[in-house]
Amino acid sequence: MKAIGFRTPLPLTDADALLDLDLPLPTPGPRDLRVAVRAVSVNPVDVKVRANAMPPEGEARVLGFDAAGIVDAVGAEVTLFQPGDAVFYAGAIDRPGTNSAFHLVDERIVGRKPATLSFTEAAALPLTAITAWELLFDRLQVPYGVKRQGGTLLIINGAGGVGSILTQIARRLTGLTVIATASRPETVAWCLKMGAHHVIDHRKPLNEELVAIGMPQVDYVASLTATAAHLPAILAAIAPQGHLALIDDPASLDIVPFKRKSVSVHWELMFTRSLFGTADMIEQHRLLNEVADLVDAGVLVTTLTQDAGPITAENLRRVHGLVESGRSIGKAVLTGFPD
Repeated sequence: MKAIGFRTPLPLTDADALLDLDLPLPTPGPRDLRVAVRAVSVNPVDVKVRANAMPPEGEARVLGFDAAGIVDAVGAEVTLFQPGDAVFYAGAIDRPGTNSAFHLVDERIVGRKPATLSFTEAAALPLTAITAWELLFDRLQVPYGVKRQGGTLLIINGAGGVGSILTQIARRLTGLTVIATASRPETVAWCLKMGAHHVIDHRKPLNEELVAIGMPQVDYVASLTATAAHLPAILAAIAPQGHLALIDDPASLDIVPFKRKSVSVHWELMFTRSLFGTADMIEQHRLLNEVADLVDAGVLVTTLTQDAGPITAENLRRVHGLVESGRSIGKAVLTGFPD
């Protein structure tokens, strides 16, 4: 089967950074779906793994997490899906990725594809939707679906993949005032389109920007990038007994100064449930089905901003470059393997 992967970490300027491969058709395990992949998107984790992870000697690693496709075959213990079902999901970090014509995934982290979206539109959503949902409702413990007024949420990097869907979820499913950060006219406009009440400039001290819009304190902070650089401003702006959640990988993070305010600090990694096979792993199946229902009801919309062409090494290299640049908005998706 066709696939794209890498054999050694290389810069994108190297022609071998991503390679077109021909691999054997995988056989589903007991709880696996084998999915005929129709569309995939690229996330920062793809870039990090490609740049840093060394596959076993003589082997290639296939990247890719987000996918939308059709169930082709199922394992002996599968109960949630059957061949022919349209699905979307974000995969697991410890298994081969979705940049392949056929892909194996545990049914417990798979949801039904939103009926109102194309495969391309659906592939933009899973990883970022899971991350945003878990961050907001599991880590920060904002009540789901409770529209009581009061409370403020600051989303650092509102125009990225996670920020785009987190803004929608927070605006439409909670009563929080949503403040996103962005630094360019086009990213400011995108954040407002996603539902942010206010947008401030993350090139300036965030606490000063919040004062300028008359909101000197925030109850919740979702730090999606550059947490270490923004930490002093977050400390100044977060309310006593506030909540901070982050998803990036700072080299170090001194949270001792937050003790005086009794601030709680949370990590979010959407791969944790599948990586450790947690007892509640099936919550990601339920979460994705809920997201699909909300999309089909018109509450949430796809964050697709770029159809990047078919799934090839050349096109993936181009989208990896866009993600590496830090200037991407929403999500770029690749659709279909060339004949």
